[in-house]
Amino acid sequence: MSAITPQLKRSWIKISPLLSIQSEREYDEAVERLNDLVDEVGTDEDHPLYSLLDTLGTVIYAYEQKHHTMPECRGGEILQYLMEEHDLTQSDLPEVGSQGVVSEIVRGKRELNVRQIRVLTERFNVSPAVFI
Repeated sequence: MSAITPQLKRSWIKISPLLSIQSEREYDEAVERLNDLVDEVGTDEDHPLYSLLDTLGTVIYAYEQKHHTMPECRGGEILQYLMEEHDLTQSDLPEVGSQGVVSEIVRGKRELNVRQIRVLTERFNVSPAVFI
């Protein structure tokens, strides 16, 4: 007896397009599908669609690694971006240091230290890895 039954073949024909990304349009559709799954499933590992969510996330990640590579950025460049996004000036970050210290970080003349990374991750609600 073959492990590949007619029912399995029919099911795979229906579901395989959900797990294949060959274009940006398919990528956008997959991300939208994943967001819908996250809304429905959340973190409930016992939900019947949890494994689909997990698998689709892996497929999307693989596509992004191949097609949406992120440029290498220094911590100061990330800080500059976050400041612009939140409409902040260098003086608005006293927890990082003086305006002069923030300026040196943004211009690449000074690296962020562990304490500064901690306060920035809390302020902007991002992973510390963003600044490393």
